[in-house]
Amino acid sequence: MSLAAPATAEAQPWRDARQSPDRRAAELVAAMTLDEKISQLHLQPDAEHQRFVPPIPRLGVPGFRIANGPAGMGPADDKPQKPATALPATMALASTFDTGLARRYGRLIGDETRALAHNVSEGPDINMARVPRNGRTFEGMGEDPVLAGALAAADIRGIQENGTIAEVKHYAANNQETDRHGIDEHIDERTLNEIYLPHFEQAVTEGHAGSVMCAYPKINGVFTCENPALLQDKLRDDWGFKGFVQSDWGAAHSTVGSANAGMNLEMIDGTWYGEKMKQAVLAGQVSEQRVGELLLPRFRTMFAFGQFDHPPVASPLPTAQHDAAAKEFAERGMVLLRNEHAQLPLDPGVKSIALIGPFATRAKTGGGGSSAVIPTSTVDPLAGLQQRVPGAVVTLDDGSDPARAAALARTAEVSVVMVGDNEAEGKDRPSLALDGNQDALVTAVAEANPHTVVVVKSGGPVLMPWVSRVPAILQAWYPGQQDGAAVAGVLFGDVNPSGKLPITFPAADADTPANTPAQFPGVGGVATYSEGLQIGYRWFDAQGRAPLFPFGHGLSYTTFAYSGLAVHNSGDGATATFTVRNTGSRAGAEVAQVYLGFPVAAGEPPRQLKGFERVSLAPGQARRVTIRLDKRDFSVWDTAAHAWQPARGAFTVSVGGSSRSLPLQAPLVRR
Repeated sequence: MSLAAPATAEAQPWRDARQSPDRRAAELVAAMTLDEKISQLHLQPDAEHQRFVPPIPRLGVPGFRIANGPAGMGPADDKPQKPATALPATMALASTFDTGLARRYGRLIGDETRALAHNVSEGPDINMARVPRNGRTFEGMGEDPVLAGALAAADIRGIQENGTIAEVKHYAANNQETDRHGIDEHIDERTLNEIYLPHFEQAVTEGHAGSVMCAYPKINGVFTCENPALLQDKLRDDWGFKGFVQSDWGAAHSTVGSANAGMNLEMIDGTWYGEKMKQAVLAGQVSEQRVGELLLPRFRTMFAFGQFDHPPVASPLPTAQHDAAAKEFAERGMVLLRNEHAQLPLDPGVKSIALIGPFATRAKTGGGGSSAVIPTSTVDPLAGLQQRVPGAVVTLDDGSDPARAAALARTAEVSVVMVGDNEAEGKDRPSLALDGNQDALVTAVAEANPHTVVVVKSGGPVLMPWVSRVPAILQAWYPGQQDGAAVAGVLFGDVNPSGKLPITFPAADADTPANTPAQFPGVGGVATYSEGLQIGYRWFDAQGRAPLFPFGHGLSYTTFAYSGLAVHNSGDGATATFTVRNTGSRAGAEVAQVYLGFPVAAGEPPRQLKGFERVSLAPGQARRVTIRLDKRDFSVWDTAAHAWQPARGAFTVSVGGSSRSLPLQAPLVRR
């Protein structure tokens, strides 16, 4: 039986906050018994908490609570479940191309996670959208590692500003839900390092994420949670990660293998890191020293984030302030896909609106699964429109009968049709097509009323066979709890849309890189990444295939022009300087994008995003923009050297408003 030690800095030196987090963690682990160490290696759900590691009172170790993410503080399987602000889906955040806004988004999540007395927010989710039908596409940040890496780093810094630990996930290449617990992804070394790892590196090296979640799949035959090449060689040795690695729920598959690879915390009730760990220690398969080493990163992180000295304590949420932020985030993330004849913004003097569709009846607060947030409140679409145009008659129809909806549309000045999907963790979509009668509904309403606006609430791309029949399409993603207010604000021009697509919208299901059974969902438990570097817009460019809407696309209620591109080598990198001018009649923001074309011998896709900047301009205003490219931007992964190597030769720098709208080009030779 252990006797309780006095809680003094002399008897328990790890309580001395003047010491470094590393030293405090080492002192604490040295004072623990084997059973105490093992108790801290896995979750131990109780009557109130599922994602929970209990405290050790005698040592002053606080309880450790993990919350779901990444679009708000999820319920964490707590009982009773706690409401929080349901933010727009992370895909909407990616559409902003705005690191400053991403940091504010993260700060709100971190603040609410701490206010609801949790230590960790499981997010952001930054897996690449290799398969647009992936059921968790809505949780991610699109198909480009440069975009995802920049926004993830900012989001993480925001989450962690007040001492909440961010947990970037799912490391690595967790790109489908079908067979997710055992799928073996065969990915060549170059593709893995150029497409599926750089954004995780940025999350660690620039975002300084305190935690990384290892994922379900195998990569080249090895489960990620017991993969030393990923957890030790890449994450810790190459990237200098100092935090802890936690498994996805049930993603651990071994005791010895996971311990040796460096998985620090098992997110389930001790299947591998409980009694089996103790038996492994007693049998000499895992040393007690190794058990202590597994604890050090989490304790060090908790000390560094102040969670020992100032554990999170429940406090009220500033709901009004966070509602306003959620509305702004949703508005800024919406993408205006089409706007023929200036259909939008709508005239605030409109007298009658037909509000139609299955996604018009209630707020779309998010997708399904562990990321779902119980909202503190909601603004439904009808309420949002009525609040914005109180003088108009807004009539709601759920769209279940297209003929009835068309009849209503004929009586209104404007028809707003809201369609979408319901993505969820645990399953992939059978098709990118809208389910049920939604396509027929849009067609019928558009034929009945030429002033029809379609608002799409989806987690990723959807097919639009009716695209040429409607004058305006607004991609709203999953807008979160302020759905109705945010959509109304954009439709009526209170907000000038500035979002850009972080993922390509294909014209057909077959128009995606992973379009064979061997690629997705896999054959015999193996998914072969034979498309290599050609993911998303890279594939469309390489194949000469026209997308429905390209990566980076997004319209505005004003117009922009680009001019004056000057490109120069600068040290190990280069600079691209150009002018963006607002050529329209109202203030707006443009996301200027810089793409790089490599020498043919490098074997890269035709163009790759390397930098971007959001530029806000008054009517007629112009701004000179400089985007810097570093040595890594001009490098490729060398499989012989197992390292990045600079490419040499003639590059092409392209600048514009999307991957398919690049009016400025200039050569650049790298020797």
